[in-house]
Amino acid sequence: MIERTLAIIKPDAVERHLIGEVIKRYEETGFRIAAMKMVKLTPDDAKRFYAVHRERPFFESLVNFMAAGTIVAMVLEGEKVIQRHRDLMGATDPKKADPGTIRRDLATDIEHNVVHGSDSPETARFEIPFFFSPREIIGS
Repeated sequence: MIERTLAIIKPDAVERHLIGEVIKRYEETGFRIAAMKMVKLTPDDAKRFYAVHRERPFFESLVNFMAAGTIVAMVLEGEKVIQRHRDLMGATDPKKADPGTIRRDLATDIEHNVVHGSDSPETARFEIPFFFSPREIIGS
């Protein structure tokens, strides 16, 4: 079944010039990039996007981090892409991520962990339109 998921290359990775490396891994895994743009989130944007975490102790730090620099938002498309993308990203804490995952190989710590990905079809249905209109997504 072909799915879509939102992927974000976070500010730490953009600042460290890792955009190409992350995209390369996506393409080598067989993900199709259906949409992509560079964005600078405002703190209010980041609060709305991460509202599901508003009661968590890391919420303010996450909002500040995501609004601190440029991100690259993408829609990835492929068979079982949500789970496959999560597997490729690795655990949130890079120290606990499997070897060969993006976070294990490229992240510096649990907060600066390079990438974000939708965790379910329901989440993807909220996250994708947050960044992209239907006409910006090129279907296969």
